[in-house]
Amino acid sequence: MTGIRMAAGWAPVLLGAVLLLAGGAASADGVCASAETTAVHKVAGQIDDRPAPDETIQVCGVVTGAFLGEDGLDGFFIQSVEPAPDGKPAGLFVYAPELASEQRERIEPGRRVLLTGRAGEHRGRPQLEWLEAVRDCGEAELAPHPVAWPAADPERLEGVLVRIRPPMVVSGNHELARYGTLKLTPERRAFRPTNFLPGHGPDDPALIAGRLRLDDGSYRSRPDPIPHLDADGTRRVGSRVTDLTGVLTHAFGAWRLHPTEPPGFEQSNPRPGSLPSPEPGTVRVAAFNVENYFLTLGERGAARRAELQRQRAKLLAAAESLHADMLVLVEMENRRDAPEDFIERLAAATGHPWRLASGGETGSDAIKVSLAYREDRVEPLTGTVRDARGVHHRPPPLAAFRPRGGGDPFAVTGIHFKSKTRCPDAGDVDRGQGCWNRRRTEQAGALVEYLERWRSERDELLPVLIAGDLNAYGGEDPARALAAAGKVDLLAEHLPWPERYTYVFRGESGYLDHLQAHPALAGRVAAVHRHPINADEPRFLEFDSDPQRVRDDAYRSSDHDPVAVDLEKVE
Repeated sequence: MTGIRMAAGWAPVLLGAVLLLAGGAASADGVCASAETTAVHKVAGQIDDRPAPDETIQVCGVVTGAFLGEDGLDGFFIQSVEPAPDGKPAGLFVYAPELASEQRERIEPGRRVLLTGRAGEHRGRPQLEWLEAVRDCGEAELAPHPVAWPAADPERLEGVLVRIRPPMVVSGNHELARYGTLKLTPERRAFRPTNFLPGHGPDDPALIAGRLRLDDGSYRSRPDPIPHLDADGTRRVGSRVTDLTGVLTHAFGAWRLHPTEPPGFEQSNPRPGSLPSPEPGTVRVAAFNVENYFLTLGERGAARRAELQRQRAKLLAAAESLHADMLVLVEMENRRDAPEDFIERLAAATGHPWRLASGGETGSDAIKVSLAYREDRVEPLTGTVRDARGVHHRPPPLAAFRPRGGGDPFAVTGIHFKSKTRCPDAGDVDRGQGCWNRRRTEQAGALVEYLERWRSERDELLPVLIAGDLNAYGGEDPARALAAAGKVDLLAEHLPWPERYTYVFRGESGYLDHLQAHPALAGRVAAVHRHPINADEPRFLEFDSDPQRVRDDAYRSSDHDPVAVDLEKVE
């Protein structure tokens, strides 16, 4: 934004100086009432043609939001006392970095001011700038304009003090620590449109179009303290905002609300405790993307030993909270001792005899999938094999097990398909399901073929559970390929659509982490669990963030939520 620098020893009589009258209310009000002014809506270009750029004008309005100084917006908003000719309020931003600290104290919401300055524009937004005089005209009452969001014509209300209705919901918190903003959507969180098969979920395009950024009255980075946090030092996706009053504006490609009153949050999505222990007669299999558990420092995981200790503590707390009998661990460093280290520590922390199901070629990728089990709860019936064909970047492990104390055997394979990142310039590009969708679909087909061949080689046709990170949402082609092969999507089968998410990306929720079962195994499902300890939590709580904020608990131990299924032991 443009502005002026104040010279040392400035005096009110100099050209361009800012004069703020603090005299009696009666005399000041008389000055304001008799002044020739340009209407706020005209300067803002909301109805009539705007004044010529750099034209010196006088404007009268009520201060609605003061965000002064470099830590704020370097200015304030004003609004006309009387409605514009169309019956709606009109608002305007006043860029005023030149105000001295004692002058800023006079710019308060509810004060009517007469401003002399120049008509200007910043990034397409009209504003008043280069202030020459600011006169205090006393107090004025101005009620927020009620707005049903998304508004039919938000451009007309830019710069206006509004009260948003209906209640909004936090759909994204990725930029909370970086810019002090939350992504809001009306009524409920936004879902990835491809998260559901057609007709099996919400119609979200209109909801996504209704996004609004709850800002913090500043465009600075790394705000300290971080705004909008609850008593636990977090702000979870899914939190409802029932009281939202502030100035509406558009900046950096998004509609934003700078609050003039503290937003009213509801704990509509509180942090969960541990999962309940499995019911007697069941075995729990859980899949957990551990987000790069690396013993090699400075690679994908921890950069320093202290970070590794924090990462390990959080992941162990998360694994303990699952009360699982078997674990599919995704994104383990592709070296033998990384999963061994984790499982040994999990056994020590829980007092349970955890073992790795090792075996098979793990490929050349930096990460791999590992299987682990409690040998007091299940026993392996086969060695662990992997499909090491080139279609798989992380060869999926596969092994058969039987519940201790009797029960039908079953098999588990852990998956981690090709991610949607590092897109090619041509070929398998993003066509609405992220790049590398063709490769993931090929991987799904190859997995089905491999499992059928493996089953046919057994004395009995063991049903297989596919568990892990598909890197595809529930309505995308890889998931459809598994469904076409007769696999049952357990999350879609057992969870209502508002609970079908394990990941939040760019303010859209969805499930990349899957439990896909052979029909014979799907008939043995006693319960399906999604453990929302990570995806709803803000990024700054992860192990490699500010050590003063990171706690040795399960929350934001990864960017994915774990999922689990309880299988009956029936014979």
